[in-house]
Amino acid sequence: MKVLIADDHWVVRQSLKQVMRRLHQSLETFEAETFDEAEALLREHSDIDLMLVDLVMPGFDEFSGLRRLRSTFPDVPVVVVSVHEDVDHVLKSLEQGVIGYIPKSSGGLEIERALERVLAGEVSFPRKIIERSNAQPSAKPAPAEPTLQEPERDLDVLTARERDVFGLLGRGYSVKRIAEEFDLSSQTVRVHLGNAMRKLNIRDRSTAVHYAISRFGEAATSERG
Repeated sequence: MKVLIADDHWVVRQSLKQVMRRLHQSLETFEAETFDEAEALLREHSDIDLMLVDLVMPGFDEFSGLRRLRSTFPDVPVVVVSVHEDVDHVLKSLEQGVIGYIPKSSGGLEIERALERVLAGEVSFPRKIIERSNAQPSAKPAPAEPTLQEPERDLDVLTARERDVFGLLGRGYSVKRIAEEFDLSSQTVRVHLGNAMRKLNIRDRSTAVHYAISRFGEAATSERG
């Protein structure tokens, strides 16, 4: 398995390499300090299986850099490793199609678990950061008419299969793994997710992930014990 680690801090690259090699003995790693170096390595090694990237490094400016990366190399799974720990950075990264987001302040065990998941073909989100947004009081006055808030979305409108698919999304499963779990095609899983999003009045992927984690992620944590 080939992994590219793009970060302008040598210590970060070394730490990530050590953790990943403990988890995957046959791992081959590549390093880049700038986006130009990362881009050159991606072009030279078209079979790179995973990329870990910092949101801010020379030649790479947060979301514009992430959009450029995903546009130029759409088939390379990307995990963001960042100092930013606010929900906006997490959700905006997810909108670009990343499969994981790891805060740099995470403890060693947290980082190891996150990397273990993405190396296994799953996705990894910092659920605590996403859930934190639900606990923050809104600065806006309450509207006169009731609006559709996440806790008020009625899961009863979903079919059993749509609930199952959404539940695994909240547990961090990728579309591919959900398909394998239910013996479905990836396209069928996407159809179920799309139908569920329409019924729940969810318009984009990041909101769907946020909602699924907030509703189903806690149960998954309890199951993993």
